[in-house]
Amino acid sequence: MPANRLSRAVGFLAPLPAPLRRRATTLLFNSQVRFAGTGGLRFETLTAEQAVVVVRNRRKVQNHIGGVHAAAMALLAETATGAVFGMNVPDAALPLLKSLHIDYLKRAHGDLRAVATLDAAQRARLQSEPKGDLVVAVRVTDQTGESPIAATLAWAWVPKQRD
Repeated sequence: MPANRLSRAVGFLAPLPAPLRRRATTLLFNSQVRFAGTGGLRFETLTAEQAVVVVRNRRKVQNHIGGVHAAAMALLAETATGAVFGMNVPDAALPLLKSLHIDYLKRAHGDLRAVATLDAAQRARLQSEPKGDLVVAVRVTDQTGESPIAATLAWAWVPKQRD
């Protein structure tokens, strides 16, 4: 599968020791998607197949009952799905969030972790079709291992406009 700008940059970081690679990946992504940095999101993993992103339950992102705020949960799901999607979108295409649906199921406890994945068929579509859309699977869990939200995010890709 041909590499795009993001996957080449992440690949460049691969030889680094794991803690440094995670920090560098977070800085790289957050320099381009500034709101993810504002929310304090951190990358544990970013590959063409999977993105694992965490948000710590700290004052900056808390709601009125001391848990991670609903908007921060949505940002976490959006960032994880967008990152794995972005690893696969050709440089000639523009990635766009098409829809985001969040069901809030239970109170979140502690830090949250999102795992977003793209399967081989989805990755192949991104390479072979000039435009389209797909749902990127994501699971968000809290420190108890439970899912406080169920998220469905659809991403689209369209050819970039030439000036």
